[in-house]
Amino acid sequence: MALLSKSHPSFAVDIFQNEYLADGAREVSAIVTVTATGGGTAARSAAPADGGGSTDAAVVIMVDCSGSMDYPSEKMRNAREATAKAIDTLRDGVAFAVVAGTHEANEIYPANGSLAVASEDTRAQAKQALRKLKASGGTAIGTWLTMADKLFNSRADIAIRHGILLTDGRNEHEKPGDLQRVLDRVTGKFTVDCRGVGTDWEVAELRKIASTLLGTVDIVAESSGLAEDFRTMMENAMGKQVADVALRVWTPANAVVKYVKQVAPAVEDLTERRAEAGPRAGDYPTGSWGDESRDYHVCIEVPSAAVGNEMLAARISLVLPKPDGSTEVLSQGLVKAVWTDDLASSTRISPQVAHYTGQAELADSIQEGLEAHRAGDLDRATAKLGAAVRIAHETGNDGTFKLLQKVVDVVDPKEGTVRFRKNVSEADSMTLETRSTKTVRVKK
Repeated sequence: MALLSKSHPSFAVDIFQNEYLADGAREVSAIVTVTATGGGTAARSAAPADGGGSTDAAVVIMVDCSGSMDYPSEKMRNAREATAKAIDTLRDGVAFAVVAGTHEANEIYPANGSLAVASEDTRAQAKQALRKLKASGGTAIGTWLTMADKLFNSRADIAIRHGILLTDGRNEHEKPGDLQRVLDRVTGKFTVDCRGVGTDWEVAELRKIASTLLGTVDIVAESSGLAEDFRTMMENAMGKQVADVALRVWTPANAVVKYVKQVAPAVEDLTERRAEAGPRAGDYPTGSWGDESRDYHVCIEVPSAAVGNEMLAARISLVLPKPDGSTEVLSQGLVKAVWTDDLASSTRISPQVAHYTGQAELADSIQEGLEAHRAGDLDRATAKLGAAVRIAHETGNDGTFKLLQKVVDVVDPKEGTVRFRKNVSEADSMTLETRSTKTVRVKK
């Protein structure tokens, strides 16, 4: 069970919505901005300088060592260098291990069934052990996650548990059901950031792992970019100071939660991950936090009411489990509903709600467009990616717009008129698909 670290962030919840509903309307939408501040810098300097004593963070690096990692040969070499860079980024006192992943999982450091504690000496030893990372065998990612789980379990006192997983291929040496059973078993026990190197891996496969384990997924098209990417991932992991924070949504009688989605910095549907938390309340997992801000879209269906009525549609809380089984409320906000016959009030859409509804539609349009293109349905693919271009242009999502331009020629961004480009590279197509869920914040 997670605890706040000695120097943890403080949390604030801000609610953005149009609380006015037309006579008989039942759907209430709100954007919930959660901001954590004040924990990262102090905590990074609080770890034991000699690498000894207690730690509140652990990291397991899982490196694909299947035979394909030797083609081309520099891919394995770059993976070793990237892992070394990640090890250098570990702060003193953090528990860590390195796993070589093939059709089985082998712990190459510290190779004793437990976790080492980061210090100058253990970092040097770990980097020496990276010579054992050699390409051979197949790919069974479930075995890698099982090994990570075993290693994390060797330090039950550690609250923040983070995995980094690198692969260059499809999960060909275990059945999808085997991987799913592993994911079911380890969900909620640690987070994982996934990276696919090259273009021979499955975006949907890695996205599923990252989504289930509340991490990120991205492509590193050229293995020469791995070192900087690993350094950044590890730096972000070192900034996490509290784990197992949940978004608790309480609703009154006869009101129901339609959906809860994280909408920034990336779209992630949390609706099906609800855990009941008492009468009319449910918890939605948000993972680990450092100094950062995220946005969530909460949609509530309330009983219809006459003009002039007002009600509390939902109470949103950030909660953290305590050792005694209770929860600590870190911050809280209210979602309201007021019925009115004023047309201007009831038809006004909250800028935040409108923006993030568009960002979710943008992600769906890209994924559906690329899927249609793979299926040979060029008309549907063009329509969907045209819609994506229009939304990206309207909402100022310049990063996604530039990725779209590598796949389609944009004739009119305002209308979403596009033509598929000839000879689109697999790397450009996969990069667009992988990063389709990344969003931009509402412009102030």
